[in-house]
Amino acid sequence: MSFALTPSTNARAEAEREEILADPGFGKHFTDHMVTIDWSIEAGWHDARVTPYGPLLLDPASSVLHYGQEIFEGLKAYRHADNSIWTFRPEKNAERLQRSAQRLALPELSTPDFIESVRQMIAIDGDWVPSAPETSLYLRPFMIANESFLGVRAAHKVSFYVIASPAGAYFADGVAPVKIWLSTDYSRAGRGGTGAAKCGGNYAASLLPQMEAYENGCAQVLFLDGETGTNVDELGGMNVFFVHGTDTIITPRLTGSILEGVTRDSIMQLARDRGMTVEEREVTLAEWRDGVASGAITEVFACGTAAVVTPIGQLKAKDFTIGEADAPAGEVTLSLRQELTDIQYGRVPDRHGWLTRLD
Repeated sequence: MSFALTPSTNARAEAEREEILADPGFGKHFTDHMVTIDWSIEAGWHDARVTPYGPLLLDPASSVLHYGQEIFEGLKAYRHADNSIWTFRPEKNAERLQRSAQRLALPELSTPDFIESVRQMIAIDGDWVPSAPETSLYLRPFMIANESFLGVRAAHKVSFYVIASPAGAYFADGVAPVKIWLSTDYSRAGRGGTGAAKCGGNYAASLLPQMEAYENGCAQVLFLDGETGTNVDELGGMNVFFVHGTDTIITPRLTGSILEGVTRDSIMQLARDRGMTVEEREVTLAEWRDGVASGAITEVFACGTAAVVTPIGQLKAKDFTIGEADAPAGEVTLSLRQELTDIQYGRVPDRHGWLTRLD
């Protein structure tokens, strides 16, 4: 697929861009361009283009506004010490977007076209990839149904976009454990639902319990399974792991309601490389409580694209807590995080071929 290019006539000057990159935060600033590819039931994918970043023109009757046909992805571009720009396992993001598209009745974009759309962003906006430690350019591919039609069926017109936002270090003052809140009144997803798809509705459903977490001094919310309310599911936007000693890590198995995280898969591979036992199975809340009390569970952490690996110090609920608020980050947690980020930033060899050069 070839991409037409229309460069922005209002691109930020170097001085303004560097000022933003000095303290970008997360998701607050956006680069000068965006990628768009259109799809229709008659023509398939067509009209791939790179244009100036700007508002989308949507008809008030666009399907996405009424029936929520929308999916997205998240990956990062990393600047290495030699100034080259790389991304991490983009084919896995492409495959997950395809699975999400299947579940939301949207057309599938091929893996080569997905990766090329990311390359096109870097080709025009590569200067937006920051170079400070732990920083990156966050890439947000997404797809929406934009047919103007008020009827409950799969849309016949769709557009795929890529936008990009520079991201600062997630832990500006060093990696530190967080407290998380147990949601007992709400479920993230149920059997046969959209939990395994990366769609906006899943995140919208997590916002109310996430607000409850903030009100209770917690950084994230943890959900239990929607059927029994006893099994650990995942956080609002991250997968969760339990460390047993120095040789075993356990994570909830994929049930169709848990997002298949790229970072999750990578952590499991790095653990196996070390000779650790990796288990994917049901983990009950009672097992977590008893395991921490007995010392069998020595560390708990969450993982995802934005933070990579986040140590969990304490789980808070309405009538109990598990763990200590001032617990230090665990050795296995920090070691796995360091190894994964070292691969992403090119500081150690990429023995699994996970990196794709973009520039």
